[in-house]
Amino acid sequence: MEPVERVTRHFQDELEQLKARLLEMGGLAEEHVRLAVQGLMTRDRPVLDRVLVADEAVNRLHLEVDNRCFKLLALYQPMAADLRTIVSAVKINADLERVGDLAVNIAEAARRYAGHAPVKKLIDIPLMADIAQNMLRDALDSFVRRDVDLAQHVLDEDDRLDALKTQIFRELLTYMLQDPTTIEPALDLILVSRHLERIGDHATNVAEDVIFIVSARDVRHHSVQGRP
Repeated sequence: MEPVERVTRHFQDELEQLKARLLEMGGLAEEHVRLAVQGLMTRDRPVLDRVLVADEAVNRLHLEVDNRCFKLLALYQPMAADLRTIVSAVKINADLERVGDLAVNIAEAARRYAGHAPVKKLIDIPLMADIAQNMLRDALDSFVRRDVDLAQHVLDEDDRLDALKTQIFRELLTYMLQDPTTIEPALDLILVSRHLERIGDHATNVAEDVIFIVSARDVRHHSVQGRP
């Protein structure tokens, strides 16, 4: 094998390993969100405690993926699509680490909520969680498959999360006005809805990065037009 071919093959192997680690990190972050919401629904403190402890694994992967990205940039000086992939991987890595932090925030709010009587039957929050987790999963799939259509689907789903967050706020505000004893637990539910909405925002960031990688177009501040 020629030296250039050997270097190219090694670079591609390293790039695939980077993608695999990003997927592993995304899977962990998504699982932590699922556990945090499960703990909220079941008022299960041991489950919530697992989320708080498990965040360290996400943080370790965050450092590892950053190091992999910087190593690839320094050693191979990639160009064009490969360069966009690695630069975007740094940003995606930060988004996934933040999702892990938001799962911790949800778990902390759920622990406080468990100390109060339930305000209401929780319907929209688990729906928000399902949408946010699906958005995150689809965003990462679109990254691996370089699928602009799937990335666009993630962007389209964000409006559903925003609408649910607004609906939850209005409903809980009614409870708080009618019964002051519900104010503290209702505020925690509002916080949970905001954290879930933020998870959707991070999934959206990943999807925007995918569009940038594939088509070299920055769609962060405007709608996607003229998709291939």
